[in-house]
Amino acid sequence: RDRDRDRDRDRPRGPPPDVDKMYTLKVDNLSFDTNADVLKDKFGKYGEVGDVYIPRDRYSQKPRGFAFVRFIDKRDAEDAMDAMDSKDLDGREIRVQFARHDRPKHGRGGGRYRDDRRDRYRDDRRDRYRDDRRDRYRDDRRDRYRDDRDRRR
Repeated sequence: RDRDRDRDRDRPRGPPPDVDKMYTLKVDNLSFDTNADVLKDKFGKYGEVGDVYIPRDRYSQKPRGFAFVRFIDKRDAEDAMDAMDSKDLDGREIRVQFARHDRPKHGRGGGRYRDDRRDRYRDDRRDRYRDDRRDRYRDDRRDRYRDDRDRRR
């Protein structure tokens, strides 16, 4: 029951804030027990926190061990990064740095380019398989047509 409450606490409430104007820190090596309220409380000491996002595994819905903390002001984000990097949080030494990439625009998670490559590979294999089947089908029809023609003669 406590886990359900923690899971609900990490879920976004209402529409997401306008994150384009915020400065994002990536917090690595989090305990799976750390939730958004804890992060907002710890990082909020350094300035106004606009959003906290803890990604979850797609299948198990368990936290993935890292989070994104967004600040309104860049100087607050820098202060938080300097102060919180290598600090102990819920029994783990966390690493804090500015996030390198924006959040993906498409619905699927995963690496930055990985999904595109995998989809392209899958499509190529599917096309080759279809072409092979189509060629075999054509060859079979051609053979049958020739056999029928030869029988008529």
